[in-house]
Amino acid sequence: MSGKTSLFREFTKGIIKENPVLVLVLGTCPSLAVTTAASNAIGMGVAATIVLVCSNIVISMLRKVIPDKVRIPAFITVIAGFVSIVQMLVKAYTPDIDKALGIFLPLIVVNCIILGRAEMFASKNAVLASAVDGLGMGVGFTATLLLMGGIRELLGMGTLFGMPVLSGFMEPILIFILPPGGFFVFGLLIALSNKLSGKEKRPEDLGCAACPMAQGCSKIAEKEGAKK
Repeated sequence: MSGKTSLFREFTKGIIKENPVLVLVLGTCPSLAVTTAASNAIGMGVAATIVLVCSNIVISMLRKVIPDKVRIPAFITVIAGFVSIVQMLVKAYTPDIDKALGIFLPLIVVNCIILGRAEMFASKNAVLASAVDGLGMGVGFTATLLLMGGIRELLGMGTLFGMPVLSGFMEPILIFILPPGGFFVFGLLIALSNKLSGKEKRPEDLGCAACPMAQGCSKIAEKEGAKK
Protein backbone atom coordinates (compact mmCIF):
# COMPACT_ATOMS: atom_id res chain seq x y z
CA MET A 1 0.00 0.00 0.00
CA SER A 2 2.85 2.36 0.85
CA GLY A 3 4.34 1.79 -2.59
CA LYS A 4 1.08 2.75 -4.28
CA THR A 5 0.77 5.79 -2.03
CA SER A 6 4.30 6.86 -2.93
CA LEU A 7 3.63 6.51 -6.66
CA PHE A 8 0.37 8.43 -6.32
CA ARG A 9 2.26 11.21 -4.54
CA GLU A 10 4.86 11.29 -7.29
CA PHE A 11 2.10 11.58 -9.88
CA THR A 12 0.04 14.31 -8.18
CA LYS A 13 2.95 16.55 -7.22
CA GLY A 14 3.45 17.56 -10.85
CA ILE A 15 -0.19 18.52 -11.17
CA ILE A 16 -0.57 20.64 -8.05
CA LYS A 17 2.28 21.01 -5.56
CA GLU A 18 5.13 21.19 -8.07
CA ASN A 19 3.29 22.23 -11.21
CA PRO A 20 6.11 22.87 -13.71
CA VAL A 21 4.60 26.08 -15.12
CA LEU A 22 2.73 27.74 -12.25
CA VAL A 23 4.92 26.70 -9.31
CA LEU A 24 8.39 25.89 -10.70
CA VAL A 25 7.98 28.45 -13.51
CA LEU A 26 9.63 26.23 -16.14
CA GLY A 27 8.77 25.97 -19.82
CA THR A 28 7.55 29.56 -19.86
CA CYS A 29 8.50 30.24 -23.49
CA PRO A 30 6.32 27.53 -25.10
CA SER A 31 3.61 28.15 -22.50
CA LEU A 32 3.23 31.73 -23.69
CA ALA A 33 3.87 31.11 -27.38
CA VAL A 34 1.52 28.23 -28.22
CA THR A 35 -1.47 28.99 -25.98
CA THR A 36 -3.28 31.26 -28.43
CA ALA A 37 -5.69 28.34 -28.97
CA ALA A 38 -6.77 25.39 -26.82
CA SER A 39 -6.01 22.84 -29.56
CA ASN A 40 -2.42 24.09 -29.84
CA ALA A 41 -2.03 23.80 -26.07
CA ILE A 42 -3.17 20.18 -26.08
CA GLY A 43 -0.83 19.35 -28.98
CA MET A 44 2.21 20.79 -27.20
CA GLY A 45 1.21 19.26 -23.87
CA VAL A 46 0.72 15.75 -25.24
CA ALA A 47 3.97 15.90 -27.23
CA ALA A 48 5.93 17.05 -24.17
CA THR A 49 4.28 14.40 -21.99
CA ILE A 50 5.24 11.58 -24.37
CA VAL A 51 8.84 12.80 -24.45
CA LEU A 52 8.88 13.23 -20.66
CA VAL A 53 7.68 9.73 -19.91
CA CYS A 54 9.81 7.97 -22.53
CA SER A 55 13.02 9.89 -21.76
CA ASN A 56 12.55 9.41 -18.00
CA ILE A 57 12.20 5.64 -18.50
CA VAL A 58 15.30 5.31 -20.68
CA ILE A 59 17.45 7.61 -18.54
CA SER A 60 16.40 5.75 -15.40
CA MET A 61 17.32 2.43 -17.03
CA LEU A 62 20.73 3.81 -18.01
CA ARG A 63 21.40 5.80 -14.83
CA LYS A 64 24.10 3.40 -13.63
CA VAL A 65 25.75 3.20 -17.05
CA ILE A 66 25.98 6.86 -18.08
CA PRO A 67 29.25 8.43 -16.77
CA ASP A 68 28.66 11.42 -14.53
CA LYS A 69 30.91 13.70 -16.63
CA VAL A 70 28.81 13.30 -19.77
CA ARG A 71 25.37 12.88 -18.22
CA ILE A 72 23.92 16.15 -19.61
CA PRO A 73 24.95 15.45 -23.25
CA ALA A 74 23.67 11.90 -22.82
CA PHE A 75 20.35 13.13 -21.46
CA ILE A 76 19.96 15.60 -24.33
CA THR A 77 20.74 12.84 -26.87
CA VAL A 78 18.05 10.58 -25.41
CA ILE A 79 15.52 13.42 -25.29
CA ALA A 80 16.37 14.50 -28.84
CA GLY A 81 15.74 10.98 -30.11
CA PHE A 82 12.21 10.91 -28.68
CA VAL A 83 11.49 14.47 -29.83
CA SER A 84 12.45 13.47 -33.38
CA ILE A 85 10.05 10.50 -33.24
CA VAL A 86 7.22 12.65 -31.87
CA GLN A 87 7.85 15.37 -34.45
CA MET A 88 7.70 12.88 -37.33
CA LEU A 89 4.43 11.43 -35.99
CA VAL A 90 2.91 14.89 -35.62
CA LYS A 91 3.98 15.87 -39.14
CA ALA A 92 2.48 12.67 -40.53
CA TYR A 93 -0.85 12.56 -38.70
CA THR A 94 -1.62 16.11 -37.49
CA PRO A 95 -0.01 18.56 -39.94
CA ASP A 96 -2.19 21.43 -38.70
CA ILE A 97 -0.84 21.04 -35.18
CA ASP A 98 2.69 20.78 -36.56
CA LYS A 99 2.21 24.04 -38.47
CA ALA A 100 0.71 25.78 -35.43
CA LEU A 101 3.49 24.70 -33.04
CA GLY A 102 6.24 25.50 -35.52
CA ILE A 103 9.74 25.73 -34.05
CA PHE A 104 8.48 25.08 -30.52
CA LEU A 105 7.94 21.38 -31.26
CA PRO A 106 11.62 20.56 -31.96
CA LEU A 107 12.62 22.94 -29.16
CA ILE A 108 11.14 20.43 -26.70
CA VAL A 109 14.69 19.04 -26.76
CA VAL A 110 15.89 21.91 -24.57
CA ASN A 111 12.69 22.32 -22.56
CA CYS A 112 13.73 22.98 -18.95
CA ILE A 113 10.98 20.71 -17.61
CA ILE A 114 12.19 17.61 -19.46
CA LEU A 115 15.90 18.13 -18.88
CA GLY A 116 15.22 19.10 -15.26
CA ARG A 117 13.28 15.90 -14.51
CA ALA A 118 16.00 13.84 -16.18
CA GLU A 119 18.68 15.44 -14.01
CA MET A 120 16.78 15.75 -10.72
CA PHE A 121 14.65 12.60 -10.73
CA ALA A 122 15.07 10.00 -13.47
CA SER A 123 18.85 9.77 -13.05
CA LYS A 124 18.40 8.98 -9.34
CA ASN A 125 15.28 6.83 -9.15
CA ALA A 126 13.81 3.53 -10.36
CA VAL A 127 12.10 3.11 -13.74
CA LEU A 128 8.49 2.95 -12.51
CA ALA A 129 8.82 5.97 -10.24
CA SER A 130 10.52 7.91 -13.06
CA ALA A 131 7.73 7.04 -15.49
CA VAL A 132 5.08 8.17 -12.99
CA ASP A 133 7.02 11.36 -12.29
CA GLY A 134 7.20 12.14 -16.00
CA LEU A 135 3.50 11.42 -16.46
CA GLY A 136 2.53 13.65 -13.54
CA MET A 137 4.67 16.52 -14.73
CA GLY A 138 3.34 16.09 -18.27
CA VAL A 139 -0.28 16.12 -17.09
CA GLY A 140 0.38 19.24 -15.01
CA PHE A 141 2.06 20.94 -17.97
CA THR A 142 -0.76 19.98 -20.34
CA ALA A 143 -3.48 21.08 -17.92
CA THR A 144 -1.85 24.48 -17.46
CA LEU A 145 -1.41 25.00 -21.20
CA LEU A 146 -5.01 23.97 -21.81
CA LEU A 147 -6.27 26.40 -19.17
CA MET A 148 -4.19 29.25 -20.60
CA GLY A 149 -5.12 28.38 -24.19
CA GLY A 150 -8.80 28.07 -23.36
CA ILE A 151 -8.93 31.45 -21.62
CA ARG A 152 -6.97 33.24 -24.33
CA GLU A 153 -8.92 31.70 -27.21
CA LEU A 154 -12.28 32.28 -25.53
CA LEU A 155 -11.64 35.92 -24.70
CA GLY A 156 -9.46 36.72 -27.70
CA MET A 157 -11.45 35.06 -30.48
CA GLY A 158 -14.77 34.16 -28.87
CA THR A 159 -14.24 30.48 -29.70
CA LEU A 160 -13.20 27.30 -27.91
CA PHE A 161 -11.51 24.55 -29.93
CA GLY A 162 -12.53 26.55 -32.99
CA MET A 163 -16.25 26.52 -32.15
CA PRO A 164 -18.00 29.87 -31.56
CA VAL A 165 -18.98 30.33 -27.92
CA LEU A 166 -19.31 34.06 -27.26
CA SER A 167 -20.88 34.91 -30.62
CA GLY A 168 -23.49 37.63 -30.08
CA PHE A 169 -22.62 37.92 -26.40
CA MET A 170 -19.46 40.02 -26.48
CA GLU A 171 -16.84 41.22 -28.92
CA PRO A 172 -13.48 39.37 -28.86
CA ILE A 173 -10.72 41.14 -26.91
CA LEU A 174 -7.88 40.72 -29.41
CA ILE A 175 -5.13 41.55 -26.92
CA PHE A 176 -5.61 38.12 -25.31
CA ILE A 177 -4.22 36.34 -28.38
CA LEU A 178 -1.25 38.72 -28.50
CA PRO A 179 1.89 38.43 -26.32
CA PRO A 180 0.68 40.97 -23.69
CA GLY A 181 -2.47 38.91 -23.21
CA GLY A 182 -0.37 35.79 -22.69
CA PHE A 183 1.66 37.43 -19.96
CA PHE A 184 -1.53 38.78 -18.34
CA VAL A 185 -3.22 35.36 -18.19
CA PHE A 186 0.04 33.71 -17.08
CA GLY A 187 0.41 36.18 -14.21
CA LEU A 188 -3.20 35.75 -13.12
CA LEU A 189 -2.87 31.95 -13.04
CA ILE A 190 0.34 32.13 -11.01
CA ALA A 191 -1.33 34.51 -8.54
CA LEU A 192 -4.34 32.18 -8.30
CA SER A 193 -2.05 29.17 -7.78
CA ASN A 194 -0.20 30.96 -4.96
CA LYS A 195 -3.48 32.01 -3.37
CA LEU A 196 -4.94 28.52 -3.45
CA SER A 197 -1.77 26.98 -2.02
CA GLY A 198 -2.07 29.31 0.98
CA LYS A 199 1.63 29.10 1.73
CA GLU A 200 4.02 31.97 2.30
CA LYS A 201 7.38 30.88 0.94
CA ARG A 202 10.49 32.10 2.70
CA PRO A 203 13.73 32.77 0.74
CA GLU A 204 15.34 29.52 1.90
CA ASP A 205 12.32 27.59 0.60
CA LEU A 206 12.86 29.15 -2.80
CA GLY A 207 16.55 28.27 -2.86
CA CYS A 208 17.77 31.86 -2.53
CA ALA A 209 19.02 31.78 1.06
CA ALA A 210 22.48 32.83 -0.17
CA CYS A 211 21.12 36.06 -1.62
CA PRO A 212 22.30 39.20 0.24
CA MET A 213 18.66 40.33 0.41
CA ALA A 214 17.40 37.05 1.89
CA GLN A 215 17.33 38.33 5.48
CA GLY A 216 15.28 41.36 4.47
CA CYS A 217 12.87 39.16 2.55
CA SER A 218 12.47 36.95 5.61
CA LYS A 219 11.59 39.94 7.79
CA ILE A 220 9.05 41.14 5.23
CA ALA A 221 7.48 37.68 5.15
CA GLU A 222 7.29 37.63 8.96
CA LYS A 223 5.62 41.05 9.04
CA GLU A 224 3.09 39.99 6.41
CA GLY A 225 2.36 36.84 8.40
CA ALA A 226 1.86 38.89 11.60
CA LYS A 227 -0.61 41.20 9.85
CA LYS A 228 -2.71 38.21 8.81
